[in-house]
Amino acid sequence: MNSYLLILLIAFIFYSPAQDAPKFESQVIDSKVEIGYGLAIGDVDGDRRPDILLADKKQFVWYRNGDWKRFVMVDNLTSADNVCIAARDINGDGKVEIAVGAQWNPGETSDTTKSGSVHYLIRPTDPTQKWTPVKLYHEPTIHRMRWVKAAENNYHLIVVPLHGKGNKNGEGTPVNVLAYEVPKNPRSTWKHAAIDQSMHLTHNLDVVENGKSELIYVGGKEGIKVLAFENGKWSPASNGAWLVQGEPFGELRVATTSKKALVGIQPMHGNQLVVYPEMEKKGRIVLTVGMNQGHALGYDQLVGAGDDDIVVGWREPDKQNKFGIKIYTLQNDKWKDYWIDDNGIACEDLQLADLDGDGKKDIIAAGRATHNLKVYWNKN
Repeated sequence: MNSYLLILLIAFIFYSPAQDAPKFESQVIDSKVEIGYGLAIGDVDGDRRPDILLADKKQFVWYRNGDWKRFVMVDNLTSADNVCIAARDINGDGKVEIAVGAQWNPGETSDTTKSGSVHYLIRPTDPTQKWTPVKLYHEPTIHRMRWVKAAENNYHLIVVPLHGKGNKNGEGTPVNVLAYEVPKNPRSTWKHAAIDQSMHLTHNLDVVENGKSELIYVGGKEGIKVLAFENGKWSPASNGAWLVQGEPFGELRVATTSKKALVGIQPMHGNQLVVYPEMEKKGRIVLTVGMNQGHALGYDQLVGAGDDDIVVGWREPDKQNKFGIKIYTLQNDKWKDYWIDDNGIACEDLQLADLDGDGKKDIIAAGRATHNLKVYWNKN
């Protein structure tokens, strides 16, 4: 073999072609969204297909899978804006139960008549018609909520205010992380309890399977707190209450694969996308510091097999006058980023879900200044 052929053979053996850019096809579901504060995914009408639910400025709505027709559940629930929505099938009938938060007034931390609300929505016979809100206990600056599995056949509504009651500039009274128990008659009084009071400013939470129950990861000014349902109550997880302490988080997501990893946006409404590969602060990796108002995050397997991919969105133009959504994939132990939407959506929130039943998760995102709701269909 001559030297030229030998060089070609060596080059062929060691050449590793760059991975093609991930393929997603965008579809505008709604071009008249007012703000699009929060998204949830779940089967509303019982047809075994996940629908899209949205907390918009003054309406809570859902979009029917297939034709994506928009249906209003509740109009003008409070005088101030809506802010969050939680949807999950908690009784096994194949249809989601829905709770919502409104009266968004983050500057008012004391007066419960002017800030915050929590409502459970009673389902009508025809879910395309208006739903009936049931008012529950609330504190000011209600900001995020999720249905969480406490034990077998036992789900709690976890509600997180932005501030503690009477808190000023993230100081003073800590935030009450609230857990609500669903009564047999949802129109009756709901039991509720403060399950954590260690943070002074929170922003979001994630929920992760933990055997027959789920763990709650709450992120905010002081870091990330982990709560578990043990011995009949929520308390700091037995493996350590603080996952990360001393670093502020706006958004956080925990890996869904067997690999332990955490991703986050730092600080709150921040510019940094970070990875904690082993769920430990000492291994922290900064993927970018270039975002402006990072406000949406997903962490799941979307492209190929193996490690989870990161989907991140921000809502204000950065130094390159860019906003939108990017995906980060791990290639040969290095993170590579690609645009999903370049300046087409000022991303306020996003979710990852398989909407078309092809076994691949799609990206669902709501835009604030762009006033749109989009699906990015996974074609990988």
